[in-house]
Amino acid sequence: MSISRSQNEQNKEQTIDKHALIFGLISVFLCGIGFSIIAPVVPFLVQPYTSNPEEQVIFVTLLTSVYAVCVFFAAPVLGALSDRYGRRPLLLVCLLGSAIGYLVFGIGGALWVLFAGRIIEGITGGSISTIFAYFADIIPPEQRTKYFGWVSAVVGVGTVIGPTLGGLLANFGYSAPLYFGAIITLLNVVYGYFFMPESLDKNNRLKEITLVRLNPFTQLASILSMKNLNRLLVSAFLLWIPNGSLQAVFSQFTMDTFSWDPALIGLMFSIMGLQDILSQGFIMPKLLKKLSDKQIAILGMVSEIIGYSFIAASALISFYLLFIIGMFIFGFGDSIFGPSFNGMLSKSVDSSEQGRIQGGSQSIQALARMIGPIIGGQIYIALGHAAPAFMGMILIAAAIAVLYKRMDVKVMQESKV
Repeated sequence: MSISRSQNEQNKEQTIDKHALIFGLISVFLCGIGFSIIAPVVPFLVQPYTSNPEEQVIFVTLLTSVYAVCVFFAAPVLGALSDRYGRRPLLLVCLLGSAIGYLVFGIGGALWVLFAGRIIEGITGGSISTIFAYFADIIPPEQRTKYFGWVSAVVGVGTVIGPTLGGLLANFGYSAPLYFGAIITLLNVVYGYFFMPESLDKNNRLKEITLVRLNPFTQLASILSMKNLNRLLVSAFLLWIPNGSLQAVFSQFTMDTFSWDPALIGLMFSIMGLQDILSQGFIMPKLLKKLSDKQIAILGMVSEIIGYSFIAASALISFYLLFIIGMFIFGFGDSIFGPSFNGMLSKSVDSSEQGRIQGGSQSIQALARMIGPIIGGQIYIALGHAAPAFMGMILIAAAIAVLYKRMDVKVMQESKV
């Protein structure tokens, strides 16, 4: 029995296109670097155009939100187009748009130029959902959680290198990380143009695109109405709101609370990526043997709550060591939640719907990251630096309750059968 099982697993492994897998992993690695390399310098780029720290916080969080707004409206369109015309052309266009967005943001000169750069990048920011659909095309369903773990680990390597590199490049000017991000993204476009294979077979493509599929609100309502997905997506939405807030105020928080510079901020951002590498390399394989995707997701959510509690405590007593511990714990939770969530999501639909479901998921995430920074920025100013972390503890506790209920409902349905 064990021999035949191992042979079956070997056969399944052989069905994966190695060139497609390598390109996909390189793409997410460069996306990880390109996105995270600018994180340590955003408040410093905004600072010359603001008159006080409170105004600076508002503009930093709005720059995060406007990106998310664009992703929200663009992701369903990009997902539908990739289902219809294939992943390859959409990915290349998205990556090119990201490079242009970095370049415009780096040039700066006025606040409206910074916003223009984020809007351009946001419109093509649905590339992550297309990349996940790409992986779903080339990986058998039973192996997706494992490979999505690999994706998280590779993104982790990028996010480890990106912020530290961004902090160091800031010594040559705060725009230097943006220019570097533009260059490496353009290199990825060139590589993809020559070496990226198409992953979606013509027989599995969407026959036509209706206007309904291009409407983000209709798509959102349609996806949330799917009984096997709605609670999963609602719980993720509740988790993504405070995560978006943390991401938006992170640099400002460390500047205001601990007086950190870009190099230290970049080093701290790297902890998130380090958690992905450690978790996917050593912890996730063991968890997959003992726990289901849902149980791993809940473990990650509990870890995030604990991490937020340490972050809140660090703000209350201005002790940076508690913040570092909290970020390690939060990073672990985030690193195991992502692949387990994407694994559950991708297994819920067939090949022709992967772009749609990943695009819908990206829209929900963008909506949360649109709301999160705005709320986080306002309560950061009104209630104190610890307020966004307390919000995270409350909302993720609610997300766990939603996901637990989903599990109980599924168990009851299976017992009836």
